[in-house]
Amino acid sequence: MEMHGELRIPAPRAEVWAKLNDPETLKTCIPGCETVDKISETEFTAKVVARVGPVKATFAGKVTLTDLDPPSSYTISGEGTGGVAGFAKGSAKVSLDDAGAETVLRYGVQAQVGGKLAQIGSRLIDATSRKMADDFFNRFMGVMTSSDGAAPAS
Repeated sequence: MEMHGELRIPAPRAEVWAKLNDPETLKTCIPGCETVDKISETEFTAKVVARVGPVKATFAGKVTLTDLDPPSSYTISGEGTGGVAGFAKGSAKVSLDDAGAETVLRYGVQAQVGGKLAQIGSRLIDATSRKMADDFFNRFMGVMTSSDGAAPAS
């Protein structure tokens, strides 16, 4: 599965970069996220509860940042296991560009699933993945546009 997108954020690039690398912001923005822990400057662990059709699972995984070019771009890669539900792994190339007083965030995602998740069907997985990505970026935009930097109440 592949997804690409672009988002205009009304904040300076350095501020957007900082929030993209902040565990509390990530926990707030990732749908179903229970924990995000920063292990090092380039590694995080996370626990996320996800539902794809009839399958609901808690995924525990590790996220690694590579190709770092702060505050312009990086590649974020992750892999999580959800027990009998299977696994998910993928990567995203993220870039930030100045656009006046705004920042343009561009991303390209590649993901794979296996186990029971892979048996559900690619259209359902694709639709769920797109919804999760949309939810993440809508929440991230909420964090970036709120006056105190916290996610708005839902």
